[in-house]
Amino acid sequence: MIQKSLEGGVSTLRMDRADKKNALTGDMYTVMAEALETGNTDDAVRCHVICGQPGVFTAGNDIADFLKYAGGGDLSNTPVLRFLRAIARNEKPLVAAVDGLAIGVGTTLLMHCDMVFASPSAIFKTPFVDLGLVPEAGSSVLGPQIMGHARAFELLCLGETFDAERAEQAGLVNWVVEDVDAAATECARAIAAKPPQAMAISRRLLRGDRTALNDTIEEEARIFGERLSSPETIAAFQAFMSKKPKG
Repeated sequence: MIQKSLEGGVSTLRMDRADKKNALTGDMYTVMAEALETGNTDDAVRCHVICGQPGVFTAGNDIADFLKYAGGGDLSNTPVLRFLRAIARNEKPLVAAVDGLAIGVGTTLLMHCDMVFASPSAIFKTPFVDLGLVPEAGSSVLGPQIMGHARAFELLCLGETFDAERAEQAGLVNWVVEDVDAAATECARAIAAKPPQAMAISRRLLRGDRTALNDTIEEEARIFGERLSSPETIAAFQAFMSKKPKG
């Protein structure tokens, strides 16, 4: 359900579960985490691209699958947290191509990317609070850094939907283009063609010390796990599942 390829220094990770709107399972998280982790020490990998299918980037977590391994409330050894740790500690440039839905982690993972291309039909939404939960992936730190407190609150707490234009204005997206795959691939190839050590050092200087971010990811995960058993979260999930179409 994750298509992987490596060509010309560009490692492409394509979510391939369009029939389920690319809802992410534990297996999908594991494959992406492994690719990012191994890429850190693989000289053949000079840039990563994360993309979805035409019309859908990802609808976020596959709720049923997520609750199977996270229902106990301890997220420390779950595939999703492994992926979040991997993307935060990823040492290679990361490009994203977003077409259609980018829900939950589909939006927050973009905050770890160096370049994000979105189609005019891209939709960004993080309904964490609506489900009785809290932001994740370090977005409680990265969101305000990228777009300022007010816009971050609107996206992460109020749960407002951002279209591609608003996301670009907020700094979450670099460019809005018709063919996101082509644009992301062209950008990744340009990155891969540059001197790799100079690129790595420059990127590291731009990103700065990530210790506080990594600590925040762990804290968010701890609180997120605790919230899963809270009465308001249970009620919110029950209401969500009762409205969700079957099949």
